[in-house]
Amino acid sequence: MTQTPAEDPVLASFRKSIDNIDAALIHMLAERFRITKAVGEHKARTQLPPADPGREQRQVERLRRLAEEADLDPEFSEKFLRFIIDEVIRHHEQAKAAK
Repeated sequence: MTQTPAEDPVLASFRKSIDNIDAALIHMLAERFRITKAVGEHKARTQLPPADPGREQRQVERLRRLAEEADLDPEFSEKFLRFIIDEVIRHHEQAKAAK
């Protein structure tokens, strides 16, 4: 008799690890956004621009290198980082508009 995916102990173990990693990612993203929110509020108070294209480019380059070293597709890592950066800039623009 063939096992179903739910009955496969190896698959269950893999999925448990994936679930743990997903939970860690969510907590890490939440912490990152708490910090970038504070950055946005500081930028708004000190009248700094919401975006810093030079920093963004350096981060993209740094994370592409890290992705390559980790055997992760650098294109994927850049898209993922760009998504995060765009969301952070949106928050910073909101903080600036609120001041």
